[in-house]
Amino acid sequence: MTASTDLETDAARLRETLTRGLAEEGVLTDPAWREAVESVPRHRFVPGFYLPAPELDDNGLTVWEPVTAELGYGRWLAAAYSDTTLITQFDGEEPDWKNPAVRHGGAPTSSSTLPSLVVRMWADAEIAQGHTLLEIGTGTGYSTALACERLGSDAVTSIEVDGRRLETAATALYSLGYTPTLAVADGLYGYWPEATFDRIVAACSFRAVPPALLAQTRPGGKILLTLSGWLYGYARVLLTVGENGTAEGPLLSGTVSFMSARTHAAPAFGNPTHWAAELPDTARASRHDPERITAATDEAFHLRFLAQCAVPDAQMTTVGKIVHLVDVVTGSAATLTPRGDRWEVREGGPIKLWERIENILSAYETAGRPGPEGFHLHVYDGGQHLRHPQMPIGPLPKP
Repeated sequence: MTASTDLETDAARLRETLTRGLAEEGVLTDPAWREAVESVPRHRFVPGFYLPAPELDDNGLTVWEPVTAELGYGRWLAAAYSDTTLITQFDGEEPDWKNPAVRHGGAPTSSSTLPSLVVRMWADAEIAQGHTLLEIGTGTGYSTALACERLGSDAVTSIEVDGRRLETAATALYSLGYTPTLAVADGLYGYWPEATFDRIVAACSFRAVPPALLAQTRPGGKILLTLSGWLYGYARVLLTVGENGTAEGPLLSGTVSFMSARTHAAPAFGNPTHWAAELPDTARASRHDPERITAATDEAFHLRFLAQCAVPDAQMTTVGKIVHLVDVVTGSAATLTPRGDRWEVREGGPIKLWERIENILSAYETAGRPGPEGFHLHVYDGGQHLRHPQMPIGPLPKP
């Protein structure tokens, strides 16, 4: 560990480098946001976090290495001022940063989002001086501090479902002189005591737009959130709120994913081979390769979200080379098995899961492969529909 004066000097230098790099990448086009990034000491919000090791373990799991100033000052501070998401919690369990341990696998449940994405979110939400803001997902408090720098603490409300996370964030915020309204609350319900807001921005994802957020936004105000689901397809939407609980807005371009709101997380579905054993023996040739929605490409990322809209209660996993689709709500299931240069499909239950996805993929091709910005979400009394002039898309699940 180094002396505090050296730490602040080192941090200021690295913060300047981070700011300059984000500006050169075109992220910091607004001088006010640049000043915020230059001012907020990110290291104060991340005394400990995890970084992935270069190699997986023998079971194919990611090895997560704890990083603190005590374990390695240089690595800790450099990572704190890198444009990287820093995982601070797994499976809802608060780490003991005085005696941290290496983790194998696990589901991240809290993090400090990479600075470029935080600034991009604030910019995409069209936040300006004079706006009141509800941030859903305080996390470490770093993004909250940036918002306080831009708008002033009195204009910022931030809520977090995990009380231990909020306590840690509050300590860091208050120690630096930031005094936003903070509360332990579920983002699904917003925060009525401080409503109404000019802007609501969520740092978690939802299966559908929570109605409470519409009710807590002034007419003409905007909501920026990430839509997700049990297929882990993601899309960002910027909604402009109208009267009587209506809203409309486009999907935004780019590939962004956030952890699901805990009340919207996917349920456990058991052993996929048990589901497969109940399927009929009859198989057919698939019209589309499942890699259309599983490949590590921007198009597959987009297509997985569209597929998810067609089968909102389905989950997908691969065992060996067999792709399984399971719907715990309706009891439907499907498997895709590679046979040489083609895939065979078996389906059972009231919903033909893969057939619905095939129909979406075919419609996507017919429509000329439209990107996210070609789709609009319409929210109105009784439903939420994603629409495209040339593609039929079903309603989102009820929030």
